[in-house]
Order: sequence, then C-alpha cells, then structure tokens
Amino acid sequence: MEFRYLGHSGLKISEITYGNWLTHGSQIENDVATDCVHAALDAGITTFDTADVYANTVAEQVLGDALAGQRRESLEIFTKVYFPTGPKGHNDTGLSRKHIMESINGSLTRLGTDYVDLYQAHRYDHETPLEETMQAFADVVRSGKALYIGVSEWTAPQLRAGHALAKDLGVQLISNQPQYNMLWRVIEPEVVPTSEDLGISQIVWSPIAQGVLTGKYLPGQPAPEGSRASDKEAGKFIERYMNEEILTAVQNLKPIAADHGLDLAQLAVAWVLQNPNVASALVGASRPEQIAGNVAAAGVTLDDAAMHAIDAVIGDLAEQDPSLTKSPETRVS
Repeated sequence: MEFRYLGHSGLKISEITYGNWLTHGSQIENDVATDCVHAALDAGITTFDTADVYANTVAEQVLGDALAGQRRESLEIFTKVYFPTGPKGHNDTGLSRKHIMESINGSLTRLGTDYVDLYQAHRYDHETPLEETMQAFADVVRSGKALYIGVSEWTAPQLRAGHALAKDLGVQLISNQPQYNMLWRVIEPEVVPTSEDLGISQIVWSPIAQGVLTGKYLPGQPAPEGSRASDKEAGKFIERYMNEEILTAVQNLKPIAADHGLDLAQLAVAWVLQNPNVASALVGASRPEQIAGNVAAAGVTLDDAAMHAIDAVIGDLAEQDPSLTKSPETRVS
C-alpha cells in the first residue's frame, strides 16, 4: 500500500480508502461486512470512510463494530454530515450548528471512537449561513471530536469561501470528496485547480463508475442479475452510463489494461490516482476477495502513452461540465 498526504496537512492516508456506502447495513450481512473490513486491513488499507446517512446510521455502527479491537492510532476514520437521519425531522438534516453538534456525537457513539480523523460536510447547505457551518466545524475540531474537516461535492467558489473561513477560525479544511472517474471528469476544469491553489486534496468516490468501468456490463446485453445496475440507489448513478457507445468504449479499454497487467477495474482506479490532486480512491466491496483486486491499483504508474490511449478510447464520452458539481438547492428531507 502507498500513502499520500491529505491536502496541505501532515496527515497521510492510504491511496485506497475503504468506503461502505450501499453495502454495510443494507446490501450485505454484517458478518460479511466485517470480513470485508478485515480484508481491507490485511491488504494494508488504513483509511475508512462512511457517513451518518448510509443505511440511516447503521453503516457507521457496522464499521465501528468491524474495527473494534484495532489500534485506533493506526487508522484514519472519516464520516460525514448533511443528509437526513433518524426520524428525519425538520432539524435532522443540513449543516446548521444544531444538526452538526448532534450528528458528531451520534457518529462517534456508533463508530465506537472518541474522535474521527476527518469530519466532512456531505454537501453544501444553501439554507444555513456558511459562517454558522464553519464555526460549528471549528468547534468540533477544538473539542477534539475531529482532527480535520473536509467537504463533499462543493464547487470551486464554495471551496474557496469555506477554506477562507476555516483559515480565519484556525482550523484546516483539507479535503473534498467528489465523484471522479474516466467518464465523469467535471472536477477537472475548476475544482481541481482551485483545490491545488488552496491545499485541498480530492478523496474520490465512484472511481469505477459504479461498476461500469469493470466491463461487466456488456453492450447489447441485460445487466447481470444482482449487479448495482439493478439496485435502486446505485441505479441512479449508473443510468447515465448504460448506453451502447459507452459500454463499447469500456470494452475497448481492455488491451490498455492488459498491457499493464491490470484488469479494467484496476485500470480505472489507477487512472484516478494518476491525478496528483487525488489523495485516495474510495472503493467498496460486497465480498472480501474484491479488496485485493482494488489494492493492486495502488502504486501503479500509467505512462503518458497509456493516459493518451485511454483518452483516445473515451473521447468526448467523458462528462466535463463543471456546472454538474452541485448540491441540493433546499435541504433534503
């Protein structure tokens, strides 16, 4: 496993982060989830990402149980706040001071830890003054309940404003968690240059495009039974990719992967890690044996010829519109 600094900080995280969106507490049984976490640890992964909204808080509990007994100082545990949880009342969502302060306490209890290494704003809250949000995050850090703060899916202007307030408050906003892969490159025009300027790293989710970049979805054929394309939640993200042109292009990436001794999933993860602003790629697993395949992408260098070959195959199929980085205009309930 290779490790990278997260933003302009001294914190190092594993190039592969284990994330439990869509799996823990929902798609797989708890004992399998525990086996996946232990396989991640065995593979050298030290960084684990979750959120209070995943499986309506159950995913945090499952992750905490799976990590019980591990040396806390050897792990980097991340979680997030914004989306509605619990009974989903009028204050059970967003980035108000009330919701943040209540949510961090709940997350720590479920995770079985006194602190998280990174506490992230899961989206931008248009209904709460940014000053209120950042003050609350600063107080969470000062209380010792989080070491650093980050965000997810914020635009370049939002990152710049949040970073300025964090700096004034004496805390470090060091990360952004966006969707990023060969087919979804909307962070490249604005978010990445701004982040480089501010000392913010990307922890990217969906590096294999919800499984599309594994090549398992074949043009002209129905999606495999039990795949994410048939999952109600994941299906929303896969739908945009499920067309003949994209699925054919993915199959055409196979020779490039083979030339580097990789399968398509490993090529996809290695590709996002070539971006120097990416600190880590988030991967999940529904079976322990999937972990080793993902970890094989860590430390892989794709030369310029390979990167150009990938661009030639994908071409204008890659989405690059920066306006597609956005948060709900009103709080989700």
